[in-house]
Amino acid sequence: MASLSAAINMARQLGRPATIRLTAGVWREKPVVDVPDLTIVGDGATSVLTFGAAAGLRRPDGTRWGTGGSATLTVAAPGVTLRNLTIRNDFDYLSDLSSGASGGAQAVALSLAAGADRSVVRDCAIEGYQDTLYVREGRAWFEDCRILGGTDFIFGGAAARFEDCTIVSRAIPGPIAGFVAAPSTPAVQPVGLVFHRCRLERERGLADGTVFLGRPWRAGGNMALTGAAAFIDCRMDAHIARSGWTAMGYTAPDGRRTELTPQEARLVEHGSRGPGAAPAADTRRMIDRAAAAALLQATDITNWRPRG
Repeated sequence: MASLSAAINMARQLGRPATIRLTAGVWREKPVVDVPDLTIVGDGATSVLTFGAAAGLRRPDGTRWGTGGSATLTVAAPGVTLRNLTIRNDFDYLSDLSSGASGGAQAVALSLAAGADRSVVRDCAIEGYQDTLYVREGRAWFEDCRILGGTDFIFGGAAARFEDCTIVSRAIPGPIAGFVAAPSTPAVQPVGLVFHRCRLERERGLADGTVFLGRPWRAGGNMALTGAAAFIDCRMDAHIARSGWTAMGYTAPDGRRTELTPQEARLVEHGSRGPGAAPAADTRRMIDRAAAAALLQATDITNWRPRG
């Protein structure tokens, strides 16, 4: 096949579960996986799927991409598995940081969009700067992945488990260099983003104490969203700020500009270690082993059941 998009189109015609092999090389395209139970397998880090779109840049039709539309790879069907791939948004974020030319630097590498559920991502590199990984909805399992970014680079409302992943904060200049997670979890949903046995690392040149574990995203001022995220048995380098979490601003339904604080959201830790770990604080709440085990059980892949 000449492209991954062409292979996805062929798989759609089969009408049954299928596997696509993405060979080594740089594949510059912007596919959408809308075929249920599709597996895409690469040859490892050398199978690179990349594109360079950002929210403020214009599509060929003249409209702007927007955050979700900027994604290099979009998953919009249940039961999709990705393995042994590099998924990258190569938008030049650092140049845009000084010029502001894009008008919106959110540049997603992988989006689990509307329709995604029971997504599995293993042994993949997911690379970007701002909004690298958008886990919008559904349930997702990430294992042995390497995720690179800066601002809110793992975000969304899904119930997503990150198992044994390496989370790398990129070297962005400034007193605040980034935020790892930005959960927008519905209040009625018991779990959001759960990081288990992950390693929070940094690129060379990123200063100590300049990255927050995250901030709760009340997308669109939706008051029904109270972001949930948990770091369980994770190792954190010294780039993580001692306060751990911070607030995120939003516009309330009455037009008032305000913010959702860590204390109002569901942002917790258990068993953190390393130089970025810190004692319990008002903004850095610790949970006990039983509560941590409940979150792990709720996001265990063996608990998934097919829809319908």
